[in-house]
Amino acid sequence: MDPIPFNWPAAVGRELEYVTQAAASGHLAGDGPFTKRCEAFLQQHTGSSRALLTTSCTHALEMAALLLDIQPGDEVIVPAFTFVSSVNAFVLRGATPIFADVRPDTLNIDERQLAGLLTPRTKAVVVVHYAGVSCEMDAIMDITARAGVPVVEDNAHGLFGRYKGRPLGSFGAMATLSFHDTKNFACGEGGALLVNQPAFTPRAEILREKGTNRSKFFRGQVDKYTWVDLGSSYIPSELLAAFLLGQLEQFESIQSRRGGIFARYAAGLASWATANGVTLPHVPAGCDAAWHMFYLLLPSLDARQRFIAHLKARSIHSVFHYLPLHLAPMSAQWHTHVGQCPVTEDVSDRLVRLPFFTTMAADVQARVIEQVLSFRA
Repeated sequence: MDPIPFNWPAAVGRELEYVTQAAASGHLAGDGPFTKRCEAFLQQHTGSSRALLTTSCTHALEMAALLLDIQPGDEVIVPAFTFVSSVNAFVLRGATPIFADVRPDTLNIDERQLAGLLTPRTKAVVVVHYAGVSCEMDAIMDITARAGVPVVEDNAHGLFGRYKGRPLGSFGAMATLSFHDTKNFACGEGGALLVNQPAFTPRAEILREKGTNRSKFFRGQVDKYTWVDLGSSYIPSELLAAFLLGQLEQFESIQSRRGGIFARYAAGLASWATANGVTLPHVPAGCDAAWHMFYLLLPSLDARQRFIAHLKARSIHSVFHYLPLHLAPMSAQWHTHVGQCPVTEDVSDRLVRLPFFTTMAADVQARVIEQVLSFRA
C-alpha cells in the first residue's frame, strides 16, 4: 500500500511552461516580468497598495520590523502559538516579545487580552490567521487604533481567506505571505510583503534592494543608485516567480479543491470526533477560511501520540504543530513561564494535522478517514 504523505506540492497549471520561459529569457534574477505579474496579481486580489515578492515570509516579516523601526527595548505583542518567524523577525531588531495566549476555538490570538498587554513601549501587534481562519479583526483594529499601535498580519496561512467579506492581509499596516512548499500556493521557498499604508512603500523598496535606491534607478527617477538605508537581498529569482504565477492563476481551482477536502474531512469525522472527545476546526460566522489545513485536537498528549503512531503504522503521515514559544529555550531570557499562556500549552500538546494537499484524490482521503475512524482515543 502506497504511503500517504502529509503534503505533496504539485504543478496544477502553467508552472513548468512559465519556468521554461523564464529560463530562456536570459533574466533569471528577480524583479523581471514574472515577478511583476505576481505582484500585480496580489495587489488586485488583496487590495494592498504595493505587493513585493520576497525570498520567504520570514524575510517579509524582517522587512516589516525594519519598516516599523523596531529598536532595542521596544515591545511587540505576538501569539505564543505560532511559527518562530512571527517573533524572531522583531527580536532580531532588539524587541522584547510579549506573548499573548490564543482563543480555544480558532487558536488565533485572543483579542480579549490585547488591551491588558499594551504598554507605552508596545511598537507593534502581530496577528496570525491560524489555519487560514481570520482573527477577530474588528476588535483587534479598534483596540490597536485607540492605542496608536500598528498591526502586522502574518498571513502565511490565509491568502484568499476573508473576514466579513474583506481579504485577509488588508487590515494591518502591512501583511506577509508565504509560498513555502507546504502552503496553498507554493514555489518551494518564497513570500511577499503587502503594504497597506502607501507611506511605507518607498522605504520597503529600498530595504528589499540591499538598502539601495536601485528601484528608482530602473524607473529612471535617478541617474545612478547607491546605498541609502539598511537592507538585505530579499528578492526571489524569476524562476520561483514563474512557478508561483502558474499557481496563482489557478487560485479559484486550488481553493475549491482544498475547500472540498476540508468539507469531506469535517463531514466524515464529525460523529467519530464527538464519540472520542476530539475537537474539529472551527470557522466562525463571518469568516471565509483559506482552507490551509485540517487539524484535530485529541483529548490528551498521550492520545495524540498514539494517534500519530496509529496512522504511521498504516503508512499515513500526520504531524503535530507549534510548540509554545513562551516555553522555548530562547524565551527564558524574558522570564516567561509555564502557565503564562494556558490555552497555547494545552492545544500544543493535543493538536495533530492530517494529510492535506491540493491534488489529494478522493480515494486517498477516504483511506485516511477510514483509518482515523478506526482509532479510539
